[in-house]
Amino acid sequence: MRGILYLVFCSLCLSASAGAENWPSWRGDLLGSGVTSETQLPRQWGPKKNLRWRIALPERGNSTPVVDAKRVFLTQAMTAGNWRGLICLDRKTGKEIWKKGVIYKPEERSHRANPYCSASPATNGRIVVASFGSAGVAAYDLEGKQLWHRDLGAIDHVWGNSTSPVLYEDLVIHYHGPAKDAVLYGLDARTGETRWEWKEPAWKPGKRTDGFQGREDEGVIGSFSTPIVVKGGTRTELIMSFPMELKSFDPRNGKVLWTCSGLSPLVYTSPVYSDGIVVAMGGYKGNSIGVKLGGHGNVTESRRLWQEVRHNGGIGTGVVVGDHHYYHNSGGVVFCDSMKSGRTIWKDRLPGAGKSWGSFVRSGELIYTLSQAGDTVVFRASPEKLEVVARSDVDEETNSSLAVSGGEVFLRTHKALWCFAVKPEA
Repeated sequence: MRGILYLVFCSLCLSASAGAENWPSWRGDLLGSGVTSETQLPRQWGPKKNLRWRIALPERGNSTPVVDAKRVFLTQAMTAGNWRGLICLDRKTGKEIWKKGVIYKPEERSHRANPYCSASPATNGRIVVASFGSAGVAAYDLEGKQLWHRDLGAIDHVWGNSTSPVLYEDLVIHYHGPAKDAVLYGLDARTGETRWEWKEPAWKPGKRTDGFQGREDEGVIGSFSTPIVVKGGTRTELIMSFPMELKSFDPRNGKVLWTCSGLSPLVYTSPVYSDGIVVAMGGYKGNSIGVKLGGHGNVTESRRLWQEVRHNGGIGTGVVVGDHHYYHNSGGVVFCDSMKSGRTIWKDRLPGAGKSWGSFVRSGELIYTLSQAGDTVVFRASPEKLEVVARSDVDEETNSSLAVSGGEVFLRTHKALWCFAVKPEA
């Protein structure tokens, strides 16, 4: 009977996540692609253009909302009362339906621009899971009932944390880091119990062989990456960027499948994947690598296609279109690289404020970017040059990324959550 219930649970989770085009997790899908099949999104918006609703938020925050058929979920911290939690909003109106969370009083280090609860939640249409940093990880049903909460210990890092949970089959994949004692967990989605764990080695400054050429005291060690799930060949792989290396796991049991070295000590972005190739980038002049999927053990010599030392990466994650990888360096410069060789085909500066912590979203041949100043640039995915299609501005600061679903665009700023959609002609 237990086995039958287990299979029913898995099938319900899969069917719920395979329905309408929602945005159930950070970057939209298990692949973390940032890609939507929708092509009828608004290209321009603002306080008086294509606005469906705007709801004020209690404090600033960096997380991206996730969207289900009828609800929008958003993590939020509130200084008063030391509260960290999850807010559920009505998708049509933005009205708050419920909010649930935990109280966490101990002091936790973070960057001044990185408030608590920077991780985005994840939902499969039946439950929603949220990471609260040192305050643990929790799961709720869609009506706000807490199903479980795990206290996994404090996360101590000078720049805080932001890795988002991943719901895969009946598991919650959760990276409890960055920290000296960081752990990648596979938790039971029904109970929160640990099904598997992988303890990250404690990295120490010293002589390295990864090609990094900066001084040891110039950077900070740690990964802020969110893992992706890739189905390639005969197996499914959970792939994540760590300090100095890219690793692949069997998502069902946490077994390490392969490791590829060549990254730098600090990683912000998530890996991107297309046509058998995974690209991982270090942050701020860190190293980037391209790796052929598959293999076993240390694949640095056998399957690493290329390495670029002191490369172009920043904080936000890019998107792949065909054989090309589009991304930015957080300073407002966009790059178009070859996935197969790592060669930069073109680079150009975005118009407007430019600087961004957000990740790209792709709709058809269009790529959406969001700057820290709250302005959006839409450009065409062309391997020839930067071709700007549209620009918008909400005049509110943000470190978030866009979420899209059902013809709507959701934009979180430090003041509010906005919902935009193309309004029919009067």
